[in-house]
Amino acid sequence: MARSTYFRHVDKFSIRERVHQVGATLSYIVECPPMQTTKFKAVFWDFGGVILSSPFDAFNAYERQHGLPIDFIRTINSRHPDTNAWALIERREVDSIQFDALFAKESEAAGHLVPGLDVLGMLSGSVRPEMVTALDRVIEAGYITACLTNNVSTDHSRAEVDAVMERFHHVIESSKVGCRKPEPEFYEIACATVGVEPHEVVFLDDLGINLKPAKAMGMTTIKVLNVAQAIFALEAALSIRLG
Repeated sequence: MARSTYFRHVDKFSIRERVHQVGATLSYIVECPPMQTTKFKAVFWDFGGVILSSPFDAFNAYERQHGLPIDFIRTINSRHPDTNAWALIERREVDSIQFDALFAKESEAAGHLVPGLDVLGMLSGSVRPEMVTALDRVIEAGYITACLTNNVSTDHSRAEVDAVMERFHHVIESSKVGCRKPEPEFYEIACATVGVEPHEVVFLDDLGINLKPAKAMGMTTIKVLNVAQAIFALEAALSIRLG
């Protein structure tokens, strides 16, 4: 269904009401490069914070429990983002034991010692069923899907996570390809793997720093603030129903 036809079937009040409900505007939640006219072929999805609940919630709970400043762990992860312990483990340049020591050193230098293994133990979020349904609808509509995830190599697996991962046509993992978001090479590998050009892609991620280079390459980007907003934004981009 063409986008113009899709919106003729939705009255203006309902559009305004849904935008109000998700707390964002259309111009903010869907960022398209100028003069975007090409039909999309693929949808790229981040995993943690998009398909899974955000690990930041677990970080904040840990911080409250241990009397740390809120967002302290995120602050450590954002310092020297290309060379810090977090970057190294996501590129599989260090193992979990090395990360434990490196993160402890970085956090202690910032004022509060946090063992790296504690951080790794907080990475498993819960699956968001509405987002899984949206993923299924996108696949049914004929789009190629890929999961673009900055992850940590582990021998452990979870059945519910594995079941979602198996849905994607492609999975691009930082721990396997040796680079990570927001490094441009990561997105280049993703596009080459899927066989699409950046302007043929819609990309969802919960971090603006990861979306910025993707948008610069030509992708249409959606910053995921919450489930309802993300689904509405993707519906608007693809002109299909996802619920």
